[in-house]
Amino acid sequence: MPPELIAQTPIEQRDASRLLTLNKETGETQHHHFYDLPGFLRPGDCLVLNNSRVLPARLIGKREPGGGACEVMLLIDRGEKTWECLVRPGKKLRTGTRLSFGEGQLTAEITQVLDNGNRLVRFHYEGIFLEVLERLGKMPLPPYIKEELQDSERYQTVYSKEVGSAAAPTAGLHFTKELLEKIQEMGVRVCYVTLHVGLGTFRPVKAEDISDHEMHSEYCTIPAETAETINRTKREGGRVICVGTTSCRTIESWAGEDGLLKECAGWTNIFIYPGYRFKVLDCLVTNFHLPESTLIMLISALAGREHVLAAYEEAVRERYRFFSFGDAMFIY
Repeated sequence: MPPELIAQTPIEQRDASRLLTLNKETGETQHHHFYDLPGFLRPGDCLVLNNSRVLPARLIGKREPGGGACEVMLLIDRGEKTWECLVRPGKKLRTGTRLSFGEGQLTAEITQVLDNGNRLVRFHYEGIFLEVLERLGKMPLPPYIKEELQDSERYQTVYSKEVGSAAAPTAGLHFTKELLEKIQEMGVRVCYVTLHVGLGTFRPVKAEDISDHEMHSEYCTIPAETAETINRTKREGGRVICVGTTSCRTIESWAGEDGLLKECAGWTNIFIYPGYRFKVLDCLVTNFHLPESTLIMLISALAGREHVLAAYEEAVRERYRFFSFGDAMFIY
């Protein structure tokens, strides 16, 4: 993976990104732009989008007393104003350590060091926590993005709604409101699930046997309206097209063996890799993923390892932009 192909900033126009199409049966690829996507959709298809919104979850502050610098990344809301967090510097942030952010607008105390090295942090603040975060927090960009983001909305989808992700569902970043309207006008159904993306999504698979990999858990919901829309699409012979691996993991987690969905909510740690039989999904809109990641294994389960690796090699040759702010694929 040539490092210069890792996109550091979003392009000016969301849907002007490039789109590599991959036929999952033949391995055939073609080169387009994302605004060409409607040409690959059919009336009666259903587009499933993840409407999770990224939390400005990165807090930079100082330790009290003494004033040494610290960084806290919010991961999971554990209730009672307590969050499970990643912290730096780990050795200095022990149980009982007090923290301050924004000249004391937000204070916190580390209440527990967990077995995985994360911390439970109890926060103290006036008002509404999300409003405090909007003022003081930064976007938790992936570790391979080194440049500062000028407009935080570019790390949100235009349809983001439910706050709770530690990373963006990046396949959706290419859509504009106008493009979604055009797709709906064609007779394509558009529906929404919510999966709050965790930072575990970036964790590489180190196990020699991939079935030994311990998958991270993420919270997701499927509204009744979405379940019915997807079920009707399958019944009427349309295709279910997930935007992003997060939407895919959500519907595949909760589908019955007959492929039917119902309203539900809960935690999923589904790990999809070659050999998996998809129960609902037919096609996938996705970005280019990190080598050795669970995400590249998921798309290999859909299109075949050889087809996927050949498509990635072609994308490198054609100088596609990779990862969160990069270009897209449509696997059909």
